[in-house]
Amino acid sequence: MSPGKTSSLQHPLHYSWVFWFMHRSPGSKITNYEGNMKQIASFSSVEEFWAVYSHIKRPHELPTISDYHLFKHGVRPMWEDEANIQGGKWIVRLKKGLASRYWENLVLAIVGDQFDVQDEICGAVLSIRNSEDIISVWNKTSSNGRINLKIRDTIKKVLALPQDTTMEYKSHNVALRDNSSFRNTDVFR
Repeated sequence: MSPGKTSSLQHPLHYSWVFWFMHRSPGSKITNYEGNMKQIASFSSVEEFWAVYSHIKRPHELPTISDYHLFKHGVRPMWEDEANIQGGKWIVRLKKGLASRYWENLVLAIVGDQFDVQDEICGAVLSIRNSEDIISVWNKTSSNGRINLKIRDTIKKVLALPQDTTMEYKSHNVALRDNSSFRNTDVFR
């Protein structure tokens, strides 16, 4: 490359990703879940990721009852989506004030393909709530115990969680039956 010229080379990611955002006022109910989600931006290279990530609000800046969703391009962040319907999610409940650091580490691990479970990761969600914040990692196949435990262990590693951290798992089929994201989960220590 000659002096004075910049490289236009991009560093492609293994998958293309989309950031989504949703907020509801305290006390209000969402009747059209999909309609309330707003697509913020998509990216498919390291450079595009940082261009997007450097301009979105950090979790500690979000209003209460907000959600960030980071999902593979083409996968809607909904239980019913074809890529999610047979899957589930690992859930980590956080004390207030910790979400920004943990979310960034998780996002970097996901887009950097650090989970090493082929195409099993569908996305992740950060839920800002009144008394706690919740991070969840969604995967494609809830019935594959070996893969699910590898995902759990990778979450613990990339977030540097203590070994005795309580984590929960819930299949999307159960979530559809009880119409709940975070109740009636399987607890793991």
